[in-house]
Amino acid sequence: MYKRLERNDPCWCGSGKKYKACHAAFDDKLIALEHKGFRIPSRDLLKTEKDIEGIKKSAVINMAVLDEIGDKIRAGMTTQEIDDIVYRTTTKMGGIPADLNYEGFPKSVCTSINEEVCHGIPSEDVILQDGDIINVDCSTILDGYYSDSSRMFCIGNVSPEKKRLVDVTKECLEVGLKAVIPWTPIGDMGHAVHQHALDNGYTVVKEIGGHGCGNGFHEEPFVSYVSKPGTGMIMVPGMVFTIEPMVNMGTDEIFCDEENEWTVYTADLKPSAQWEVELLVTETGYELLCW
Repeated sequence: MYKRLERNDPCWCGSGKKYKACHAAFDDKLIALEHKGFRIPSRDLLKTEKDIEGIKKSAVINMAVLDEIGDKIRAGMTTQEIDDIVYRTTTKMGGIPADLNYEGFPKSVCTSINEEVCHGIPSEDVILQDGDIINVDCSTILDGYYSDSSRMFCIGNVSPEKKRLVDVTKECLEVGLKAVIPWTPIGDMGHAVHQHALDNGYTVVKEIGGHGCGNGFHEEPFVSYVSKPGTGMIMVPGMVFTIEPMVNMGTDEIFCDEENEWTVYTADLKPSAQWEVELLVTETGYELLCW
């Protein structure tokens, strides 16, 4: 339950305004939704103007890194070369690769090829081949603020089947964005993503999803893309989270590499694809912060 302030108290958001002129009506709306049984975000999940500005500055680096990879990626390139680009570009622009040493992850970026769903570890031994599809998942810290996005790249002559998977996965992301409607449950958005994948003959990974992001790398809420309408946290203006469905050509079952304990694969070793963006929920919809 939100603690109500006195009407003339300074607002909890730090705006300097009186509570009655700032977030009083906002809190009333949230409290009413909570009384109806909906899950509402805690105040620490709602970003201030300063937070949003910091996240945007971090995102400038993150997107520049992915642009640089897009310019350089090619068949014959090792995934370690991709990692080198990420580290060099991020640090040159004053940032820190958020992946590096995160819970023991050994590299600056995740590079997941074909049947690798996520958390592929860059290596000198992994060479991109003509016909591969690869997800490059990049995250940046700047002045304590986090940005996070990923893109798919098609290497050379990709089969029509793989190209369609990549394209439909991007469509799933776009469907999700259209379903970011403030003051509605996040499960509505996840359901829309899942339905679009199913309608196109694909499946969506259940165990791994999106997340809140900005003041930390992985914040609440967990963002599922196999959710039911009317469920999950209410999407409230000020929330920042990622949309990043992992869409599989075959089964939605997955397994984790027993040796490195990071890389996730499809159980049937059929291809998987993922696009990721970071967004801010606004009063009228959303604002893309990082892509």
